[in-house]
Amino acid sequence: MADKYNLDYFDDDKVAAQRSQYRREHRQPANRPAQGGRRPAPTNRSNVHRKPNRRLVSRRMRNRIIIVGVGILILVLIIAIISSMFKACTGSGKKEKKVDETIPPTQAATTQPATPSASASALNFVTPNIQDDKTAGYMGTNAYIWKGAAFELFGGDEFRAELYAESINSYQQKLSGIKVYNMVVPNHTEMGLPQRLKNSDAPSDSQAENIKQIYSKLNSSVTPINVYNKLAEHCNEYIYYNSDHHWTGLGAYYAYTAFAEATNQDVLDLSTCTENKVEGFTGSFANTNDGLKTDTVSYWTFPYNVTMDITDSNGTVSNYDSPYYQYAEAGSNTYSLFIMGDNPLTVLHSDSEKGTGKKIAVIKESYGNAFSPYLTNNYSEVHIIDFRYFGQNLADYCKQNGITEVLYLNGIMSANTQVQLDSMDGLLN
Repeated sequence: MADKYNLDYFDDDKVAAQRSQYRREHRQPANRPAQGGRRPAPTNRSNVHRKPNRRLVSRRMRNRIIIVGVGILILVLIIAIISSMFKACTGSGKKEKKVDETIPPTQAATTQPATPSASASALNFVTPNIQDDKTAGYMGTNAYIWKGAAFELFGGDEFRAELYAESINSYQQKLSGIKVYNMVVPNHTEMGLPQRLKNSDAPSDSQAENIKQIYSKLNSSVTPINVYNKLAEHCNEYIYYNSDHHWTGLGAYYAYTAFAEATNQDVLDLSTCTENKVEGFTGSFANTNDGLKTDTVSYWTFPYNVTMDITDSNGTVSNYDSPYYQYAEAGSNTYSLFIMGDNPLTVLHSDSEKGTGKKIAVIKESYGNAFSPYLTNNYSEVHIIDFRYFGQNLADYCKQNGITEVLYLNGIMSANTQVQLDSMDGLLN
């Protein structure tokens, strides 16, 4: 590097010559304008501001629009996914199976829409006139407690009702040549708890509305059995237990009369039967709630002979000379005296003159236990199948045993529970 004190730095002529040479080498224009009054175009592009390239600007603008559009689309998709997840978890969707989760309808039901055919009487629901002393109750464990009785609160919606109806429709389509009935049973809350409490301290959805929604969606080959009105007419009688979630033998009898009338069959006269009682029943709610009244389990023996064959889960068959366990005692299992409780397959053989060789299969959960024995008045054979434990194909079983009628019987809670539908699906898969 040159010495900064070198006098050459102060030589004006030399500096001028160097500037001239610099301009020639870099082709810098002089400060004066060129001929014609215009300066020559600069050739040193690094120090010149150029006009933007229109094609480049257009490409950049297009890329920005694409990026913004994709971002908006992703945001919309995220919002839609979150919204659908929220509806599924809360059960607020009108068309979300579990209660909580989205439940697909059966294939048969989606490929062949139902043709509603329920009669006016099946869809006409009366209002139970429940006696109310205006007293308050309280929320217990899994039930509302009022006047010494436990009431299981109900939560359902149109979506679940439609799923249940679609399931029944699909079963009917697979049971070729067989008459199919459907019965949904309301629980004690609907028939025993005043509406003022269901509107306040004990919130519970309308079971009448839920059952009506189910029946309105059944196709023309399924006959709905309206037991609601019979139970409502007798709501102030002892038709449900205080300490248990089941109906009593009397409540089941009133439901049977509704079935017999709907199918144009003679009704068993209960006055021709002998009533038997077991005192001291403490049902399912008594295990977790104090202060409940104990119950009396009544059952009726018939003016004709009935024998019972029970097939357990191991395939072992046991024979009995009654549809009831006549040695039942007080305690928590007294309800099991009806057809000896829940077994995969129970067959009742009747010598009632009104049976005339007819055979029916009752596809049930435990509400069917107290109900099924009454059918022996009208059928020579009553095949009681608990869909939770039965391991055979229902269509094949009916064909092998000459069964021409099938009744699906479920309590309201079961009809609105996905795991129960899954169990029923297994009978025909």
